[in-house]
Amino acid sequence: MLFSARSLVVTLSLVVTLSVMCLAGCMQPGGKSNRPRGGMPPTPVTVAQAQARDIPIQIRQIGSVEPVAVIAVKAQISGELNKVLFKEGQEIKKGDQLFEIDPRPYQQALDQSQAALQKDIALVAQAEANLARDKAQAANARQQAKRFAGLEADGVISKDQNDTYQTTSQVSEEAVRADQAAINSAQASVVSDRSAIETAKLNLSYCYIRSPIDGRAGSLLLQAGNLVKANDTTALVNINQVQPVYVTFSAPEQLLPEIRRYNAEHTLTVSGTGVADGSNRAVTATGQLTFIDNAVDSTTGTIKLKATFPNADHALWPGQFITVVMTLRTLDHATVVPSEAIQSGQKGQFAFVVKSDQTVETRLVTVGQTIDNQIVVESGIVPGETVVTDGQLRLFPGARIRVVEAAKAGAGA
Repeated sequence: MLFSARSLVVTLSLVVTLSVMCLAGCMQPGGKSNRPRGGMPPTPVTVAQAQARDIPIQIRQIGSVEPVAVIAVKAQISGELNKVLFKEGQEIKKGDQLFEIDPRPYQQALDQSQAALQKDIALVAQAEANLARDKAQAANARQQAKRFAGLEADGVISKDQNDTYQTTSQVSEEAVRADQAAINSAQASVVSDRSAIETAKLNLSYCYIRSPIDGRAGSLLLQAGNLVKANDTTALVNINQVQPVYVTFSAPEQLLPEIRRYNAEHTLTVSGTGVADGSNRAVTATGQLTFIDNAVDSTTGTIKLKATFPNADHALWPGQFITVVMTLRTLDHATVVPSEAIQSGQKGQFAFVVKSDQTVETRLVTVGQTIDNQIVVESGIVPGETVVTDGQLRLFPGARIRVVEAAKAGAGA
C-alpha cells in the first residue's frame, strides 16, 4: 500500500510538469500565442448603391372595368317580332335598326287617323259656309225687324205682326251663334285628329327599334316570330357602351385628403394594366380620375373612385379586372435603394451600409413607398452610399465583407 501511494504521487507530478512544458512551448515571449492569425474570413454579399431619383407617389389597386352605359333595349309597343337585323356581339352604331315589329296594325291606325282628319276638315268648311249663309240671313232679319217695329209704332201693322218679325230676327242671330259653335267643334276635332296622327306615327316608328348609343350588342334574348309586349320586364337585347369605359377601384380612406387635394390642383392620371386575350398579352391604357364617391365605405374603410378611359382600341372589356396605378405627385431627387436592402429589427427598420474599409455598419432608416422593387428612404441613407442587398443573415456591425455576384451571395461563395 505504501508503494502504490508513492507511485501515484510521482505520476501526478510528471503530468503537471509535462503540461507546464507544453504551455510554455506554445507561448511566445511576452505572453503572446503562437496560433495562426487572420480571424473569420470576409462574408460574401451583394451590394447596390443608393440613388437619387424622381419617384412618383402612387396608389396601386385592382380595379374592374365597367361600361359607361348599359342599355336594355325593350319594345314600346306590342306585336309580333318580324325581324332581327343584327348579330350577337356585333358592334353597333347609334341609330342602327335592330328589330322590326309587325307594322301593319299601326299603319292602319295611322290611315284611320288621317281619314278622320280629312273628314273633320270638311266639317269645318261646311260649318263655315253655314255661318256665312246664316250671317246674311240674320242681317236681313235685323233690317226687317227694325222696319216693322217702326210700322207698328205708326199703327200701320199690328203688334202680332211685328212680334213675328222680331222673333225671326232673333232666330237668325241664334243660328249664327250655332254655326260658330259648330265651327269651333269641328276645329277641335281637327286638332284631336292631328294629335291622333302624331301618336299613330310614333307608334308606327316604334315598330322599327333602333340603337340609342354606340356600343356592342349582347346575347339576343328574344327571337323573331315571338310576340313582344310594350315595356315588358324582359329586354330584347342589352347594349354596352365600351368607348369610353369606366374603371372602378378603391383607396384607403387615409389617402382621401391627399386625393382630393391633388385632384383639385390638376386632373389625376390613372393607368391600367390588364390581359388583352388568351395569349396573356398585357395591355396598358391611360385615363383620368373623374369620380370620387361621396361617402367612405364603413365596412372596408375605403373610398370608391372611378376613372374614365377612352378605350379607342377596345382593349379594356366590361367585367375585366386590371391593375390600376394612380399617380398623386412626384418626389424630386428621392433616395431609393432596392427593397431587399431593408431589414426589420427590434429597433425598427435598418440596412447594412458598406464603409470604405469593406466592413459594414447598421443604419436605422425611415422608409416610404415601394415602387418597382425600389423603396424610398426618407432618412438614414444618402445617395451614393452602398448597401447590402443579400447575405445579411451572416453580418454584424463591423463584419468584413466580400462583394460577389447575386447568385453566389446566398450560397455563401
